[in-house]
Amino acid sequence: MKRPTANVIASLSIISVSIFSGCSGPQPVLYPNHVLQDGGTEQAEQDIAVCEELAEEYVKKGSAGEHVAGQTVGGGAVGAASGAVGGAIAGNVGLGSAIGAAVGATQGLLRGIFTSGGAEANPTYRKFVNRCLREKGYEPIGWE
Repeated sequence: MKRPTANVIASLSIISVSIFSGCSGPQPVLYPNHVLQDGGTEQAEQDIAVCEELAEEYVKKGSAGEHVAGQTVGGGAVGAASGAVGGAIAGNVGLGSAIGAAVGATQGLLRGIFTSGGAEANPTYRKFVNRCLREKGYEPIGWE
């Protein structure tokens, strides 16, 4: 079996770093009222985390499994196509396509896991978190 070249290893390292960046979803944006100013951003972040945990516990996740599966399949298809192009340039279309499909599917799986059931997948989740924060005295004005 042929050993991977340094270029392949470097490419996979770069790809794996890019998979884990950008996995966090949108967070509530709070108006700087007296509660936020008195408690500070650290306290606000803790309160947001508590409200998000409650939302995850009480809000139905809906079709989270379907969402994750769709992201995984889509990522695999995009990765296979991208890998085939890279493999064609490097001289091995089959290997490039296989590596691309594996990396793309992994990225799709992770993206699906991190966005399923949360703010991006379910608007009720956002409403729940916003209400929880308002009950704590914050004023959520949007999500970013």
